[in-house]
Amino acid sequence: MGQVSASSSIVVAADPQRTLAAIGDYETIRPRILSSHYRDYKVVEGGNGAGTVVEWTLQATEKRSRNVRATVTVADSVLTERDANSTMVNTWTVTPDGTGSKVTVETTWKGAGGISGIFEGIFAPLGLKKIQAEVLGNLSRELA
Repeated sequence: MGQVSASSSIVVAADPQRTLAAIGDYETIRPRILSSHYRDYKVVEGGNGAGTVVEWTLQATEKRSRNVRATVTVADSVLTERDANSTMVNTWTVTPDGTGSKVTVETTWKGAGGISGIFEGIFAPLGLKKIQAEVLGNLSRELA
């Protein structure tokens, strides 16, 4: 099993504090910025920042979906979503960038072994980066 990861970044027109608050708003903002790849999104506990628990189904491809139950932690300018159903971790990092902020989202998980793991390591990040780019673009519009 190898580590698989996908990372995407965008610069948004909001200061880091406002940006991190928006990323951590799972009740109002998060549902508005998710792409159509996300289904059955719901807040289970909390709803804002650390301690929040959220569930969704990520329809990565026509045939491949993942049921996620993520618990949120926040440390400084980093928000982390850890999936209780798998090894998947989403890490959102916000840093100052001029008058705005740079947002980077990285998704990592332990991939399959063998030949299927090789294909997963090559193709899964490509698809996931497209999903990340759409969500980040929606976040940028939300903060404009």
